[in-house]
Amino acid sequence: MLQGYGKASPDVVLTTKNTRKDDMLKTGIKALSFAIAVAFSTSGAAAGISDDVVKIGVLGDMSGMYSSGFSGPGAVAAVEMAVRDFGGTVLGKKVEVIYADHQNKADVASATARKWFDTDQVDMITDLTNSAVALSVQQLALQKKKITIGTGPGSVDITGKACTKYGIHYGYNTYALATGTASATVKNGGDSWFILAADYAFGHALAKDTTRVVNELGGKVVQTVNVPINTADFSSYLLQAQSSGAKVIGLANAGTDTVNAIKQAHEFGIVSSGQDLAGMLVLLSDVQSMGVEITKGLHYTGSWYWNMDDASRDWQKRYAEFSSNAAPTGPHAALYSATTAYLNAIKAAGTDETDAVRSKLGEMKIDDFFAKGGTIRRDGILMHDMYMLKVKTDGKSEWDLSEVVATIPAEDAYVSPEESECPALKS
Repeated sequence: MLQGYGKASPDVVLTTKNTRKDDMLKTGIKALSFAIAVAFSTSGAAAGISDDVVKIGVLGDMSGMYSSGFSGPGAVAAVEMAVRDFGGTVLGKKVEVIYADHQNKADVASATARKWFDTDQVDMITDLTNSAVALSVQQLALQKKKITIGTGPGSVDITGKACTKYGIHYGYNTYALATGTASATVKNGGDSWFILAADYAFGHALAKDTTRVVNELGGKVVQTVNVPINTADFSSYLLQAQSSGAKVIGLANAGTDTVNAIKQAHEFGIVSSGQDLAGMLVLLSDVQSMGVEITKGLHYTGSWYWNMDDASRDWQKRYAEFSSNAAPTGPHAALYSATTAYLNAIKAAGTDETDAVRSKLGEMKIDDFFAKGGTIRRDGILMHDMYMLKVKTDGKSEWDLSEVVATIPAEDAYVSPEESECPALKS
């Protein structure tokens, strides 16, 4: 009998059938893999977004002394406008914006930030006007592995000795302000100073950096006096400065403190009697509040000015329409730019995972209306040009109050990596 042969034939057929099944299975797997890949690419790799939403928290001074030009509703509007212009989504997932008032209290800010991180799943916190607030929240964010982008605080310590892996300082700092305003003032003959400093981290840092610049240029700081923040009556401090004989009264403060000090100095006739005022942190909204009769001729350092080129003018026009004519200040422009950069970093990383996003932020060129050719250093500082501005009296609109008289290159405006106190730059 041909039994052996008879068995062989079925075996061959069986083998042939199994081979076809394997080929079909392999083809099916390849097709499924391709389909999955296509699905991920077209949906924006949705699995890369935690909790199916990117949530940005604006933590600022919503009603106090810094709410006009630094923070407040105008800050929230800048972030919301950036999200809208980005399309409202990133990697196929919705971007949400929430905000809260830190009341210029570090403990309130930290409690809010902790709740946002632990309960509300906030991915990034920005604004953080008030250096004490920024330093506190930045340390908490380090523990929680979250990014912070400070646009309103000024202390150089944020990217100096208190720098963190995830903390970014976006716009200006006390080193840059002193480099601009103090340098120009001393070179113009103002070589003796009496400094009134806001009595907290920002004021202390600004007074220190101003003193450094004055001394380096051969000048002298006669005395520095710390003044409680949100002071309404500067009379005793101004009279003390007047009697000192210093050529320049330096104001190492900001917001309503700066406005009140300058207004009262003019009321007391300090400027008309021969002493100069140097506002170390002045915003366009401050100039508008005081009026050009008081501020005319004032030089101040800024991170941006709305009327310096077509791109800035275009942004200011759109921002005014979006935010009901809020003041077009540097911090508000910085918030828009920072939010856009953050969303671009998520898009480039394919995820909102903190380390991946921070890595992309460090690799990116931030080249927009605010930060032309900007880069974020390892210590977290946004390297970009600063500007010396001068108040003018022939403006043609409500906010046409100043002009750019000099550009301060980024490498001159900010502390060098060699001089930085940030441990990250020493490794």
